[in-house]
Amino acid sequence: MSHTANTSASGSSSGNDEKGLLSPTEISSRHEGVGNSSDEDGSDEQSQDGIAEEEYSVDGAGDDEDDEDDDDEEPALKYERIGGSIPDLLKKDSASAMSIASKFMALGTHAGVVHLVDLSGTRIKSYKRHMASISDICVDETSEFIATSSIDGQVCIISLSTKEHYNFDLHRPMLTVCLEPFFSKHSTRSFVCGGLAGSLLLYEKTWFGHSTSTLHLNEGPIYVTRWQGRLIAWANDLGVKIYDTISKSRITFIDRPPGSPRADLFRCTLRWQDDSTLLIAWADHIKVARIRERTKAPGSVAGEEANVPLMVEITAVFRLDCMVSGLVPYPLPSTNVPGSNPESRHQLQHRPASIVSQTSSETSTFRSIKSQHSSHTSSPLTSFLILAYTPPDPSLFTDSTALETIPIDKAQQARLQADRPELRIISRKGEELAADALSVTDYKRWQCNDYILDQVNADSELSLALASDQHGLGVKERANSYVVLSPKDLILVRSRDRIDHVAWLLERGMYEEALVDIEDIESLGLGMKEIDEKGASDTAVEDGKEDATKRRVEVGGVGLNSKEIGQRYVEHLVSRDDFPKAASLTPKVCGRDPKRWENWIFAFAEKNQLKEIIPYVPTDKPKLDRLVYEMMVGYFLVRDRKTLLQVVREWPKDIYDIAAVIVAIQAELEKIDKDKNPPVGTSLSEERGVLMECLAELYTSNRQPGKALPFYLRLRRPNVFNLIRENNLYTDVKDQVLELVEFDMQLREKDRSRVDDETVGKVDATTKEGKGEAIELLVNNVHSIPIGRVVQQLHAKPKYLFLYLDAVMNKDPNLLVGFSDLHNLQVELYADYARPRLIDFLRSSTEYNLEKAYKVCQDRDLIPEMVFLLGRAGDNKRALTLIIERLGDVHRAIDFAKEQADDDLWEDLLRYSETRPAFIRGLLENVGPEINPIRLIRRIKNGLEIPGLKEALIKILQDFHLQMSLLEGCQTIIDGDSSNLSKRLQRNQSEGFFMTAKATCPICTKPLQENPQRLVVLFLCRHTAHAACVSGGQDIPQQPDAILRGAGMTDLSGRGLSGKIAL
Repeated sequence: MSHTANTSASGSSSGNDEKGLLSPTEISSRHEGVGNSSDEDGSDEQSQDGIAEEEYSVDGAGDDEDDEDDDDEEPALKYERIGGSIPDLLKKDSASAMSIASKFMALGTHAGVVHLVDLSGTRIKSYKRHMASISDICVDETSEFIATSSIDGQVCIISLSTKEHYNFDLHRPMLTVCLEPFFSKHSTRSFVCGGLAGSLLLYEKTWFGHSTSTLHLNEGPIYVTRWQGRLIAWANDLGVKIYDTISKSRITFIDRPPGSPRADLFRCTLRWQDDSTLLIAWADHIKVARIRERTKAPGSVAGEEANVPLMVEITAVFRLDCMVSGLVPYPLPSTNVPGSNPESRHQLQHRPASIVSQTSSETSTFRSIKSQHSSHTSSPLTSFLILAYTPPDPSLFTDSTALETIPIDKAQQARLQADRPELRIISRKGEELAADALSVTDYKRWQCNDYILDQVNADSELSLALASDQHGLGVKERANSYVVLSPKDLILVRSRDRIDHVAWLLERGMYEEALVDIEDIESLGLGMKEIDEKGASDTAVEDGKEDATKRRVEVGGVGLNSKEIGQRYVEHLVSRDDFPKAASLTPKVCGRDPKRWENWIFAFAEKNQLKEIIPYVPTDKPKLDRLVYEMMVGYFLVRDRKTLLQVVREWPKDIYDIAAVIVAIQAELEKIDKDKNPPVGTSLSEERGVLMECLAELYTSNRQPGKALPFYLRLRRPNVFNLIRENNLYTDVKDQVLELVEFDMQLREKDRSRVDDETVGKVDATTKEGKGEAIELLVNNVHSIPIGRVVQQLHAKPKYLFLYLDAVMNKDPNLLVGFSDLHNLQVELYADYARPRLIDFLRSSTEYNLEKAYKVCQDRDLIPEMVFLLGRAGDNKRALTLIIERLGDVHRAIDFAKEQADDDLWEDLLRYSETRPAFIRGLLENVGPEINPIRLIRRIKNGLEIPGLKEALIKILQDFHLQMSLLEGCQTIIDGDSSNLSKRLQRNQSEGFFMTAKATCPICTKPLQENPQRLVVLFLCRHTAHAACVSGGQDIPQQPDAILRGAGMTDLSGRGLSGKIAL
């Protein structure tokens, strides 16, 4: 591989060479100054500004290996030959020009006819204004005006909605015409045109018709011109020029690459990407020109350049191994175009097998293109979509005179026929991302200028109408489409969408990827539509009419939907014995189709893989035939009992016959018991356990919890207690008490194991064991599960019996009234399993036999309990002797004597203490009202050494003085309270009180107030009566009215009582 690089740059008109502008890592370069170019007629040309281009030439050798993998790579584009009226229109004519507007495509023919068609090929309108070939067509942005140029020298502009039209006869063949932007909205009706006369003319409408301005002349024919915003670009034999309509000046000249072939045979393509970016394709070169405002350097001298407000810089130059028939910007693969990530970039490097023609090594395209970008910010980055034409003589790339050597003999020319044109996608970095050879009708006859490539904007009415008739993505994901024109064909080119990607995956058996993609599409609500049969093809079909009948989109007989793709994928997985994955897809494949479900279930059964599909088998919506479910149950009963248990637990019980399944499982269980009968006490075999679990589940589901209970107990299932409570199975469990309690204790064993051994040793059995669910259940249901029946079953397990009886006592001691034997048994159980609580039981219960209880305590040497029992039996002296001799606890002896309140017992205690200093001191320290301290002190023998005697005596004296002080204080308080209460009683009894006029004498029942007023007696108990009515009242002297009146004890008349009486 060889390559050369030529770099030219100039920023001034001097043309001086500049050195050292490239970094050492770059390849060798040579800077050339363009200087001041002049036209052939001697007119000055503005110098080229800021041009910095790098040109690469790359051989195509070594690319055959890449072509070998094309069939396995996904194409980037899809192709569809536009049918409709097009075949008929071009049957006796051939297309020569094309322009795509927002509402239609305008086709010009060599017969001078203009056809307006849509993307489906439907003819909208046709008209003829020329007598010779139409060379160029331009439609304004509103699709209102159409301008055409022809080699008959005519330029015609017509309106499609009005009668407005313009005809211009320029008397020389015209090659190009272009309307000003928004032609229909401007009154100037400006346009430019040019042709073989070599002059570029600007027409503007005035009051007196159109005025003509010559923008350029005398540099050869004007091959193409394009108008964007304020700028007009055109190409002639020397190169490309750009004209600014505001400053009315040419702003740049971009020359043709040296050694280029004839300009008339390989015409230039100009495409405005935006208002400031011009794409130029000429022969085998592509240039990207960027227009920007000129920045005036400080201290620069005003000159001709200063009057030009804009400047142009070449940001990239590409040299290809083919001729360029058409060029359009292609959006970077950021949304819907493959290549935005490594995976999609890999997709862009593929060619579809349906459209690739096997080319020889002589026609293989290059795979490596390089470009250099300027440091300036460019327009929004895009790739390039080019229509590549490979000439029959490759020497045209290196020798501009090669055309002169083409043989005249037709037989020899037939050997030099052209290859198929190609559509290539080239990135801004110069990388070829895709290349597709097109099947064009009679492609061997056409030259480079016979092909045209144009773009259909995604938001145009044409594109929207096309999207409404196609399957695939929604409006937000639509992309531009493109049209390739040949003299006999129109080919619609579109980026492949996600549905196309799914179809491609299906063609190659990549079902998993296809299923993931189609599910994603369906989840977005982008459902499939029926499309035209011709629209399902990725190739440009050969000649002939297509039947546009509607049909379902299929690839290899598989519809493009998740259900059918999943069906094929499951079949593929089953053939590869990947049953788990295949089973996981059956819900998507079968949906709610019972027949399809049954077919797949039987298919898995034949492969002995039913266990894989079991988790996905539907039990409702759809519900399969009962025989299918019973078949699966029977299958697992014989071959896979663990899966059988899973089925029994998860499946609804109404989908199969429970009774029949129970009978079958019981028979199988009996068979196992005969074959494998483990001895009592050994663990159940795994198979027996699974079958018993199945029976328990089935009985429970069949509303027979009583029959399920024995199995749950034997299986040690924690749900036993809930089952008993929820279904009131207390009578069913009354004969299985021991098994129930043992099961509960096993469950609690794990909890006990978490307790530290040291802590466990400090607590009694009830703390360690706890009541447990079983004990609580038995205690709470003594009426359904009698106490006697429980005791009978737990008698062999004293610990469990103790827990049960203790729980009964805690709940209600009256439940054990009349069970004296149980009380006697409890004494022994408490002594063995809860000794600290034995004394409480002995105190609270009166049902046990004292002699038997004492014997139990004596056998276990339980002294405190023996003391209590002796005290309850009335043998106080013996009890006191046990305390003194066995326990040696003076405080316990004192407490015992206090409880008994027996003076003889105190005497025994004092006599026993006479020779024991510790007891004497203990009695002195705990002396109280029960014993006189003098009585104790007098019993102390002389010479007996008693440690702490002094302190004890001092304490007694202090306590005595404290007691005396308390008595005196209490007496003082009592005396004061008595005096206060006596005075209060006297005051209350001597106070007067109010009496109403209606008050009566309780003896005679006459009013107390009379006229004249009789003497009234007031008693201290607050009773009032007539003095005459009271015994001895007649001896009471009359009141001295004058004094009483002065004291206020009579009314104003001197009669009756006042409201208050004072004695």
